[in-house]
Amino acid sequence: MQPTLPAQGAPLRIRRIAVCGAGVMGAQIAAHCVNAGLPVVLFDLAAKEGDKSAIARKAIDQLRQLSPAPLGTPDLAALIEPANYDEHLGRLRECDLVIEAIAERMDWKRDLYQKIAPALRADALLASNTSGLSITELSGALPEALRARFCGVHFFNPPRYMPLVELIPTRDTDRGLLDVLETFLVSSLGKSVVRARDTPNFIGNRIGVFGILSVMEQARRFGLGYELVDDLTGARLGRAKSGTFRTADVVGLDTLAHVVRTMQEQLPEDSFHAHFGLPRVVATLIEKGALGQKTGAGFYRKEGKAILKLDPDSGQYVPADAKIDDSVAAILAERDPAKKLTALHESQHPQARFLWAVLRDIFHYSAVHLADIADNARQLDLAMKWGFGHEQGPFEIWQAAGWQEVAGWIAADIQAGEALSSRPLPDWVMRGPVWEARGVHTAAGSWNPRDARFEGRSTLPVYQRQVGAPRLAGEAPGLERKIVFEDEAVCAWTLPAPHPSDVLLLSFKTRMHTLSPEVVRGIMHAVDLAEASFAALVIGQLGDPFSAGADLKALMPLFAQGGPAAVAPIEQEMQDMVMRLRYAQVPVVAALAGMALGGGCELSVHCAHRVAHFETYIGLVETGIGLVPGAGGLTWAARRAAELQALGAPDAPLLAYLKKFALAIAGAQVSASAPDAQRLGFLDPSDTIVMNRHELLYVAVRVARAMAESGRRPPLPRPFPVAGRDALATLKGQLLNMKVGGFISDYDYVVAGEVADVLCGGDVDPGSLADEAWMLARERRAFLGLLGRPQTQERLMGFLKTGKPVRN
Repeated sequence: MQPTLPAQGAPLRIRRIAVCGAGVMGAQIAAHCVNAGLPVVLFDLAAKEGDKSAIARKAIDQLRQLSPAPLGTPDLAALIEPANYDEHLGRLRECDLVIEAIAERMDWKRDLYQKIAPALRADALLASNTSGLSITELSGALPEALRARFCGVHFFNPPRYMPLVELIPTRDTDRGLLDVLETFLVSSLGKSVVRARDTPNFIGNRIGVFGILSVMEQARRFGLGYELVDDLTGARLGRAKSGTFRTADVVGLDTLAHVVRTMQEQLPEDSFHAHFGLPRVVATLIEKGALGQKTGAGFYRKEGKAILKLDPDSGQYVPADAKIDDSVAAILAERDPAKKLTALHESQHPQARFLWAVLRDIFHYSAVHLADIADNARQLDLAMKWGFGHEQGPFEIWQAAGWQEVAGWIAADIQAGEALSSRPLPDWVMRGPVWEARGVHTAAGSWNPRDARFEGRSTLPVYQRQVGAPRLAGEAPGLERKIVFEDEAVCAWTLPAPHPSDVLLLSFKTRMHTLSPEVVRGIMHAVDLAEASFAALVIGQLGDPFSAGADLKALMPLFAQGGPAAVAPIEQEMQDMVMRLRYAQVPVVAALAGMALGGGCELSVHCAHRVAHFETYIGLVETGIGLVPGAGGLTWAARRAAELQALGAPDAPLLAYLKKFALAIAGAQVSASAPDAQRLGFLDPSDTIVMNRHELLYVAVRVARAMAESGRRPPLPRPFPVAGRDALATLKGQLLNMKVGGFISDYDYVVAGEVADVLCGGDVDPGSLADEAWMLARERRAFLGLLGRPQTQERLMGFLKTGKPVRN
């Protein structure tokens, strides 16, 4: 059957993808496309013997073993179709977007284009995934008619988890089609897009790799070791916690060398070119085959649980034990950016001087090259945030610390010969609109040095879907909320026009959005308000996570004073809250992203619907701290199993439906993604999954509004069958086998037995009817009973102290 092609003149819609190149990046790009529910064909060269698609097929099989997992669930790999250029070029005609992702060789890419170009549909887009090759030069291998539909699209590795995608047009690229592609990347694949100029290494790698080279050079100058530099340039500095040298190991020293070589060869006129050389220690490691994490050794090597660092003098690996100085740690802990940077600049401690030099270098380089590589300062800052995990981009830090003063310090270092280049700061830094505005980011937009103006954000409609997306320091606020009520625990609000004004949103203000008693009462109040004055209620947060569960720290003082009996009223309140959500007279939608654990999971499963970001990690994890779910989680699972039995095969044993819940809860399993949560049962197949985190509330509000308009009513309370004593005996037998086999501890067996007892309804006949009140009472008794046990108290205290479950 021939695919249906777009009508002449119809707008292009990207519904089917081909990826050419089944290497590491190509296969993972294909994986993320299928994560998003898009049909994808993965091409590679034809194998010389046997199955000609064996190369692509092997790459697809390997996706199941990779860590971090590129697939939401391993079974999604089966939905990627393997193909080869000899037999399947005709399949390209079915595809709206073809992404070339073969090795970074200009000649190989151009040869491939000549092979595939005749097979492409006349309206299809072709994009090259390259980290730095010239898109214009690549386009020279294409027929003239295809050049308008060609651009660069640089995914950062790993594609599932790294937000940044750089979009690089040529002069010939059709800007309308570029808008189509950006919209697709943002909404369908959940990516964060910046548009880069066609210059070597584009924006992210140009600035990011320069920053790595600067760190390595300044570490040499100040005589600082690898682990100390990683501590200084990691989370303390607002960057990825792996720092610099460990990040290089993770990326791969050969990959780093390739990007550096591109800078060396293609940027000979760069005034910083003298520092584009690969440090000798990196070259030596590459010669030895020590490429970092993928080969087991690089700057670091793991031996058992110990992490050893390379001693560059001896070539041996030795313990990594250097520590950051307390005075420098105190400077980095300072929350005021101006005070922090001033202290680093004025300190004489080598570690502080190193940090000032590193920041100065990236400020200097970013200012010098902004006009060459990006349309405006926003694009550069966002590339570093999204592509390299920096909390703030270089211009953001500079501006927050005091634009004029910091500019003076940089200029003085250049004059004194302490900077990596003698090139002065551009004129726009020291005078004119930026100087007067005291920074590059303003309410009017971000500085465009070519046009000498502050340029506003993109007006593409897809960005109107992003509710509460973070703004750069200095920019105008992005979200104007109308507060309905607010206290120390929660905030209830509505969105401004053109969003629906009759949908109430509720967000939590506690750390990690935990469910304190005050939050629980705030939820109940929000339901009352929604029923009285609104069409629907959405519970969700502007930032992750959705909720890390009950606020255990708030419970412990009560427990210490009065034991389990003092906690019982709070436990009752939690159960009352989830029942209030289930039977609310307006639709209640949970907008999930990040962790939804314990009480956060129990809250969400009792809502009428869930809208979940793809990266949602949901589960009932209470057994890890010696408890059972106590806020309706076990009652929900027992009822849900009965509902699934009624919908599926009513004559099948109830245990067949209950077992997956029992195993997931007893094992404290947490989903690896939203699709995995559907597999575990914490999300329904009908629940909505979105790929872009910043579209979550937009979609949730409209789903809630649609449910209200459809006349959706809450379910009527009714009893349901429970599995009873026979299923309980079976589950306990399996748990006993696990204990005897050493898979669970003696106390794990006790806790899991309580889970099984409540789920099955205890010692009753199979199929006995139970109502929610009866099940919730059993759940409460099990929770409070375990809370009174010394082993559970030991687990709780250990968890609160270390953040990790204690196995006793």
